[in-house]
Amino acid sequence: MSINRRKFIQSSALVGAGIAISPSSKASPSKHEKANISKSKINIGIIGSGFRGQSHIDLLLDRNDCEVIAIADIDDRMIASSLAIFKKYGKNEPTVYKDGPHDYKNLLADENIDAVIIATPWKWHSEQAVAAMKAGKYVGTEVCGAFSVDECWQLVNTQEATGTHLFFLENVCYRRDVMAVMNMVSQGMFGELVHLEGGYQHDLREVKFNDGMKAYGGGVEFGEKGFHESKWRTQHSIMRNGDLYPTHGLGPVAQMLNINRGNRLMYLTSMSSQAVGLHNYIVNHPNGGEKHENAKVKFKLGDVVTTMIKCANGESITLFHDTNLPRPYSIGFRVQGTKGIWMDVNKSLLIDGLTEAHQWTSADSWLKKYDHPYWKANEQKAIGAGHGGMDWFLIDEFVNHAKVNKRPPIDVYDAAAWMSITPLSEESIAAGSKAVAIPDFTRGRWMDEN
Repeated sequence: MSINRRKFIQSSALVGAGIAISPSSKASPSKHEKANISKSKINIGIIGSGFRGQSHIDLLLDRNDCEVIAIADIDDRMIASSLAIFKKYGKNEPTVYKDGPHDYKNLLADENIDAVIIATPWKWHSEQAVAAMKAGKYVGTEVCGAFSVDECWQLVNTQEATGTHLFFLENVCYRRDVMAVMNMVSQGMFGELVHLEGGYQHDLREVKFNDGMKAYGGGVEFGEKGFHESKWRTQHSIMRNGDLYPTHGLGPVAQMLNINRGNRLMYLTSMSSQAVGLHNYIVNHPNGGEKHENAKVKFKLGDVVTTMIKCANGESITLFHDTNLPRPYSIGFRVQGTKGIWMDVNKSLLIDGLTEAHQWTSADSWLKKYDHPYWKANEQKAIGAGHGGMDWFLIDEFVNHAKVNKRPPIDVYDAAAWMSITPLSEESIAAGSKAVAIPDFTRGRWMDEN
């Protein structure tokens, strides 16, 4: 049955079955679709057991419908932290694959593993996802921006060739206010959507420069002297200039616009500011200064990158990447249509004829009224889960879809389209903010859904 996201979220009654925010993507059928084989309990392998991987492990071990039986990582400290979580839950220790960065392939060779979650540094995501799909595992991969458009096509082509599903683990799609607004969108509260915004706007300077003494904060070191993300994330700011992390902002608004299901992203244009934030952080930090060796580093990434996207149905989207300057955290969602607007920065909205004209009204009562039934039914289970509870819903969706080998609500075509924003924004900026076409990763099948 062809059904778009808005109609689905309005009529969804299967919220307890792990089918919450979107339909299976009929817009992108595979020629080699595997039969849905239901299992009451599945075995999961974790590739990358850093802090994000450990967050997933903790949620998975708290369930009775799955077991984590293997982990792959090259960092003994992260492995030890992961094993401590198994001890906390009284679970058997998993098989550990730690013999170099490619030992994850031996994990994939284990026929007892039904599904894998990939939570490694960005450069490994697609390589490992492709290998996992070829190995026949149900794949969940953490989010990032792509390094090339070809990388995105590799994901799509592998999924279509193998019929193995890829679930793109964009947790912000499960944020409570986002799902409530999606519910409002589905019921026409904002009218016809016209313009939407989002972004990754988050002061990450203490993550990118770490003193190696604690998980986050302090210091001006990175690379080999860094700890956790500072070992690899800062290098992207040195080498690249584009929207490096687009999917937190783009994912939810793309769903509201039925992207890949009756609509698609057509082209973009990007612009970046100067790059001064990270240098200033180094020279003004107590552990840094003008003479610190990293004060000589030239950073390529503009402190604020702005990307504008045009959609096939006429809507516009603006994305922001802003991680190298002091600022409060905000994804900066804006959903605007012919009947009203919602903005998460001021947690307010205006609904034409229902709220005071020309005035912001607190969104609290509206978000409570339109709270998504999936959240209502499971909010107690999500208490204590990461990112305000949204991570529980993400893992719940992943496990429930993996158990029945069902096409995920955020599939390989979504992953390819959203991830492609990174290399395309780099191309646009390098060419003086020229418009750059966004490939149709569904090969025209987006038109089949409306």
